[in-house]
Amino acid sequence: MSKFFVFSGQGAQTVGMGKDLVEKSSAAAKIFAEADEVLGWSLSELCFEGPAEKLQESKYCQPAIYTMSCACLAAFNELYSEIKPSAVAGLSLGEYAALHAAGVFSFADGLKLVAKRGELMDKACKETNGGMASVLGGDLGKIEEICAEIGIDVANYNCPGQTVISGDKNLVKEAIKTLKENGFRRVIPLKVAGAYHSKLMATAGVELAKVLANSPLADPKVKVTQNVTGTFTEKTEDIAPNLVAQVAGSVRWEECVRAIITDGGTEMIEFGPGTVLTGLLARTDKEVIAKNINSAESLEEYGK
Repeated sequence: MSKFFVFSGQGAQTVGMGKDLVEKSSAAAKIFAEADEVLGWSLSELCFEGPAEKLQESKYCQPAIYTMSCACLAAFNELYSEIKPSAVAGLSLGEYAALHAAGVFSFADGLKLVAKRGELMDKACKETNGGMASVLGGDLGKIEEICAEIGIDVANYNCPGQTVISGDKNLVKEAIKTLKENGFRRVIPLKVAGAYHSKLMATAGVELAKVLANSPLADPKVKVTQNVTGTFTEKTEDIAPNLVAQVAGSVRWEECVRAIITDGGTEMIEFGPGTVLTGLLARTDKEVIAKNINSAESLEEYGK
């Protein structure tokens, strides 16, 4: 059985995440302690105790989810060191945890990148008036056509029947109205701080490119799919440009998952808070086994 590891994106965070893991796993505890030291503030306290409002801000949320995801992976490796992935992937922010899992950078170096990414995206959110909406069902080509006409972007191709659109808040409202007029029944505005994965995030991508230019990346030890291409990255030198493009580009998550399944992946293990990615998998390919590692209990259950 070919197992592949995937990692949670922004929005999966919850107050209390990681606390039980740290109590049960020395490897997870080490990750959280290292995060506090690298950042110079107590990310552990924020994850374990909140407040929830602060944990939702990109500049805090992104390093928190990255740390939680890497702690889940570390705890898993501590117990099941014989299990190695055939490939890795992550949804948006989760791509950084996936690259860490593939050996592209250390936990600390990845955390520094994620913390900077969160700050830059937070700044872009505050400088623009962005919004997003989830479109459930309907013709994908028509969604793309309406977005192009109105001047917004398709942010996420998550799974069959779930697409996310993103851009200027007023234009998103116009797109919602137009989609409904064109027979789309379920178009749901999302509670977000800005227009992620749209052209409104372009300034964050430009600044992130400067940071990545000074961040050495090692060759991945396992195959990696990246969001903006929706397929495997063959050359290490393409990793950083893809991370830059991802900030204002579409997340082709369904394509990433299908690429791994086509390559032989038969069991997906999701690391990090929540169960979003296993939920998306259920709508993409019901034959693939899905597991979650997001708590001490799930860690123990995996081995049963």
